[in-house]
Amino acid sequence: MRTAVSSLDLVAPRSLRDALALLRDEPGLVPLAGCTDLYVAMNFGKLPARRFLDLASLEPLRRISARGETLVLGALATYAAILRSPLVAKRLPMLAAAARTIGGPQIQSRGTIGGNVGNASPAGDTLPVLAASDAIVVLASARDGERRVPLTEYYTGYRASVRRGDELIVAIEVPRVAGKQWFRKVGTRAAQAISKIVVAGARGRDGAARLALGSVGPTVVRARRTEAALAAGASADEARAVLESEIAPIDDDRSTASYRRRVAGNLLARFWSDTKGR
Repeated sequence: MRTAVSSLDLVAPRSLRDALALLRDEPGLVPLAGCTDLYVAMNFGKLPARRFLDLASLEPLRRISARGETLVLGALATYAAILRSPLVAKRLPMLAAAARTIGGPQIQSRGTIGGNVGNASPAGDTLPVLAASDAIVVLASARDGERRVPLTEYYTGYRASVRRGDELIVAIEVPRVAGKQWFRKVGTRAAQAISKIVVAGARGRDGAARLALGSVGPTVVRARRTEAALAAGASADEARAVLESEIAPIDDDRSTASYRRRVAGNLLARFWSDTKGR
């Protein structure tokens, strides 16, 4: 059953402070940013909420900036803005690579990095990039101010996170990532498709690796045991075996668990080969 939009209420805060006060005072109020995910759920009648907090006017949350060695992505930064950003191109090119594969120009102009994180889908294309980068999710509330949660600790299960109902994602902080960065998405098409599997990684000059995968478990997976095996000099087959024990893919409408395991291993080998000697 589709939801009649005319029956929904949209609240427009004047500032971030106002937005946080509204979330504190009205339990159940749902933040709305680019609406590229949320509107799909509304359209199919899968979202029971009736009142929404429109964040579009909070321009400070759209900024992409640097604070020393840290790249700061405002939660309302769109994929198009990420693609245009010289800071992202220089410091986190694998995020730009991920943004380029998300939808078409319309989705890239509306969808936001905070929305991708907040949506908590294990197929979120930016999430492996952020997990492999040791990114921090910055949450804010009227009650407690700001708190920072590592992305690898942010998700508690399928589409579930530590964010409270009175909190808003305001930024993503990414420390400098050393070494060669790498990103691959496998989907039905090159773009405008939900991923069957998505992988992001970085390899330092010392051979240390960071590796994260999406669409292979209920949440994004940071493959720390595989990283340790690679650092210890494991062969490709040995590292593949470790990776297969770290992921838990399922059969669904987009793919099968066996396909995802095989492709994950293939992408691991490609990542290690492509970043060799860089």
